[in-house]
Amino acid sequence: MTERIVSSRSRGFLFLDSHPAGCTRLVQDMWQAVPDPAQQGRPDADEAPVALVIGSSAGYGLAATIAGLARAGIRGVGVSFEKAPGRRTGTAGWYRTAATAELAAKHGRDFVFLNGDAFSDTLKDQVADLLDERFGGKLDYLVYSVAAPRRTDPDTGVTFASVLKPIGEAYRTKTLVFDGDGAPEVTTVETGPAEGDDIEQTVAVMGGTDWARWIDHLAGRDLLAQGFATVALSYIGSPLTASIYRQGTIGAAKAHLEQTARDLNDRLVKEVDGRALTSVNGAAVTQSSTAIPGIALYVGLLRGVLGDAMVPPIAQLTQLWDQLTGTAPLDVDDEDRIRLDTWELTPAVQEAVAERWKTATTENIPALAALDWFAVQVQQLYGFAVPGIDYATPVETDVPWPQRTI
Repeated sequence: MTERIVSSRSRGFLFLDSHPAGCTRLVQDMWQAVPDPAQQGRPDADEAPVALVIGSSAGYGLAATIAGLARAGIRGVGVSFEKAPGRRTGTAGWYRTAATAELAAKHGRDFVFLNGDAFSDTLKDQVADLLDERFGGKLDYLVYSVAAPRRTDPDTGVTFASVLKPIGEAYRTKTLVFDGDGAPEVTTVETGPAEGDDIEQTVAVMGGTDWARWIDHLAGRDLLAQGFATVALSYIGSPLTASIYRQGTIGAAKAHLEQTARDLNDRLVKEVDGRALTSVNGAAVTQSSTAIPGIALYVGLLRGVLGDAMVPPIAQLTQLWDQLTGTAPLDVDDEDRIRLDTWELTPAVQEAVAERWKTATTENIPALAALDWFAVQVQQLYGFAVPGIDYATPVETDVPWPQRTI
């Protein structure tokens, strides 16, 4: 037994440990938030759609996994890259995966979780073998949700690193930080422009290259079902953050992702009467988003404007599965992107957030932004600040990775 009290020690938005019980409760809450699919029925377990979720342990990928299991009754494979418990706790994604697997088994879903580098061909082979041997050799859906700092090209061995930089000139923006006592401060940060091959490196990591490689790999093994659909999760965001995001290096990667969707779609239509799309999701507090200058302030102000009308990831991904499975009509924009972010980008909402952004200072930020909500969201990324969890009680940290069962 390795029970111990797990404390919420952090450096800024990065926590040193994760709380297993808190992560488990959050996964359970997400599952409970998915509407009961009974009214539209669900196929028998051995006829349920087979899905692969790449990036299944955190953020929108986690929401895609849980919504797919709870709403669409999927079976299949989830892929993530998490650190096991050791001297420190496991990563939050490790514990979230264990909790998701437990719920999937409880509800009779045959879903296998693999832990490894999604960019590697080795893991692609493992997934292909599983699909062939365990799930009838045909894949109905692939959801791609990967955010990573670096990627090694399997062909060349070259490692690329992504950067968060504007393109053309330096970017100065307001941002939200918390001091050692947790007091909020609105300050200004400056990020230098992309240099050298920063754009190409970021596109190589965060663009559509690996997504297309997954499709190539699976198609090469004849694993794509007739009518196969694949979707990569993306974000556009507000004009307030466009210079560092949509118009920056990450935006170049997102543009490449969208072009990849168009190229894949042309191919899949011919090969399997299939489809490839991107899904543009709305803002949320994630481990990736908190690293982007200005995003913390923006999301806090957005919540201040919208309150409970802000749509959480699990609700958005439930909508996505309804559209993918035909329960709801496919709702795409003129660039063939599924839009789950319309609640965020309405003119009225953006004007209200922009006005608050313009006037925000350290002194008035508590009245403009949902700071308590934001602080809780950040802590919950690591399993802390979860209602009903006694953080003074020792908890088992040596939780095993979910084992495959026959």
